[in-house]
Amino acid sequence: MANLGGRAADPNVGGAVITYREAVADGLARELRRDPAVVCLGEDIGAAGGVFKTTQGLFKEFGPGRIWDTPISEQAILGLSMGAAMTGMRPVAEIMFSDFFAVCWDYLANEMPKMRYMTGGQVTIPLVVRTANGGGLGFGAQHSQAVENWTLTIPGLKIVAPSNPADVVGLMASAVRSEDPVVFFEHKGLMAGKGPAAPDGHVVPLGQAAIAREGTDVTIVALAATVPMAIAAAGRMAADGVSAEVIDLRCLVPLDMATVLASVGKTSRLLIVEENPYQGGWGGTVTSIVADEGFELLDAPIRRVAAACVPLPFADALEQQVIPTVDSVTTAIRTLVAY
Repeated sequence: MANLGGRAADPNVGGAVITYREAVADGLARELRRDPAVVCLGEDIGAAGGVFKTTQGLFKEFGPGRIWDTPISEQAILGLSMGAAMTGMRPVAEIMFSDFFAVCWDYLANEMPKMRYMTGGQVTIPLVVRTANGGGLGFGAQHSQAVENWTLTIPGLKIVAPSNPADVVGLMASAVRSEDPVVFFEHKGLMAGKGPAAPDGHVVPLGQAAIAREGTDVTIVALAATVPMAIAAAGRMAADGVSAEVIDLRCLVPLDMATVLASVGKTSRLLIVEENPYQGGWGGTVTSIVADEGFELLDAPIRRVAAACVPLPFADALEQQVIPTVDSVTTAIRTLVAY
């Protein structure tokens, strides 16, 4: 785990405003233009532009030699990608829904992350696995899971989960240029969200968290879709005189705990907001590290707001009872500052 200093998020990082899904296509296009070894492959990513329209325009610009439509086989997609990565290419593979990692788990858990180690560094796997992740849209139990915690259990994988368009582009650049396999989670609930476009040459280093909102009373650690959720809850609490600092982790591997610990040292209270189920969620890892390395900084118990340990309901009203919401985060902040 890398401990790298965090920096405040820059709301004016770019001029134009674009959507999250447009930023995915923009980030991929920039790397495709920069490096001829980069190729993209997945189901319906070509002329169709992807099921979430995250590859719109790429087939027209780069053609079938760089944008490969594949059969409906997650094993084939990752097997082809791994072979291409081992022989000099830099593939960016799309698994349509992160839930489908279960279908190609052998490649993710046993093959891609271990090859560099098992060959003594003679073979690297510069491969990005993109996937649509998370709930909140009523897609049901098999298409709504947040599964960052699945990949967190596997040594050798880097894990990225951006929360805004500029970070999508900057983190995509670092992911594609990495010599190790990177899992790149794109949250479905953020696709239509808008934010400043990334400037030319924008690169966000892996393992560098961002301070999305500064505060002094409580630290909120969030990732992907829980970042705007935490910011909204912090805004509500500001009306009551509570100053909440929101940290966007951006990555789980490398994990920037230096920024988290520095913030806890200032606020003395920590709330973790994650969409993974409470049981086995990444928040448990963050909690453990803070308890080990920053226990003396705390004036209250560490609290976690996470998804319930149940399959995701299809009904909107039920799904909102299972995953974190602005209301549940606000309630947790009130409880924590009153301790």
